[in-house]
Amino acid sequence: MDGIGKGIDFEDLLPVIANKLGGEGLMKELSNGFKLLMDKDKGVITLESLRKNSALMGLQDLKEDELLSMMREGDIDGDGALTEMEFCVLMFRLSPQLMEESWFLLEEALDYELN
Repeated sequence: MDGIGKGIDFEDLLPVIANKLGGEGLMKELSNGFKLLMDKDKGVITLESLRKNSALMGLQDLKEDELLSMMREGDIDGDGALTEMEFCVLMFRLSPQLMEESWFLLEEALDYELN
């Protein structure tokens, strides 16, 4: 998944958000994104909820195969849905620059969550 609609690459966006918000703020934004995309009854992101809610995050231009690929890549436990943690891990994996340059943000956020 190289880019998302209208010439904006997700890979370019997440590091900008991370740099502005810091680790805790980034995790809060990812959590908000998860809540927008999730199936409200099941509490996870399903393929159907991703299809239905993706426009809320500016992802309306994603094709069906891209949505399927996103679900497969993020579904660590193979249950066909994304938990909030799986979603956050997927977002970091989709942004190599963030992974390389801002690993400390994830550690900072995890420390905050665990303490």
